[in-house]
Amino acid sequence: MTTLAPVPPTTPVTGPPTRFRDLLASEWIKMRSLRSTPWTIALTIVFVIGSSAVATLADSAARSGPADFLPYDAYPPAGYWTLMLVAGSIGALTVVSEYSSGLIRTTTVAVPARGSVVLAKAAVTATLWTAVGAVISTGSFLVSQAVLSGRHSGVPLTHPGVFRALVASALLAPVCALIGLGLGVLLRHSAATMLACVFTLLMLPPMFTENDRWSAAVNHAMVSTAWKRLVQNWDPDPGSLGHAATVPGSWIVYALWPLLAVALAVLVVRHRDV
Repeated sequence: MTTLAPVPPTTPVTGPPTRFRDLLASEWIKMRSLRSTPWTIALTIVFVIGSSAVATLADSAARSGPADFLPYDAYPPAGYWTLMLVAGSIGALTVVSEYSSGLIRTTTVAVPARGSVVLAKAAVTATLWTAVGAVISTGSFLVSQAVLSGRHSGVPLTHPGVFRALVASALLAPVCALIGLGLGVLLRHSAATMLACVFTLLMLPPMFTENDRWSAAVNHAMVSTAWKRLVQNWDPDPGSLGHAATVPGSWIVYALWPLLAVALAVLVVRHRDV
């Protein structure tokens, strides 16, 4: 009679715990591997800075000699509405693309800590779009002043209101990108997420006016309204019947939207099946 030797017990093979910097490197590889991202960012930079040049050229014909800083020359709303839309859309795609391709299942198997994955995506997205926003905002100002300097109407960076407008315009990109990322985690569907981005960032604010206090409060809580208030370098008319936004309140809006979007995304992804 043949007896089999007992099989020695085996211990599960476990690798080292995933470090957050490894997640950051992984998310950066995913982002730059999307071929459309560099082209989209490059075209957005050219378009927004170009819109600043066009707006300045159109306005400079009526200006001669030293003048005050006109923020919508360097930072025209049309160009920056486009920046909001592109940043929000690409921020959403960092999440939605994984759901549509099924890569999210591989990601969650490799890294069970789903909240850490979302935080890594948010960190990479914020870093990338802060850099892009800084390039666009600085480029818009320099192009605008290059046009105005030829008519002796340029202003330095130390001119009242210039630096705040430059910083607010630079931070507009990462704020919108993180909002898009949060919406992507919540909705997980490309078309629905894009529609939600457009509605939240661009279509919702004009629905509320500043004539009534409650309507003005909702309007001032929107990112686009906060950006407009931070960019403008004049005080609201004290005799106006409207309720004007404040500069500190607008900075708070800038901070709360991305923080709430990322926090809600982390909370949802921890309690939802892939």
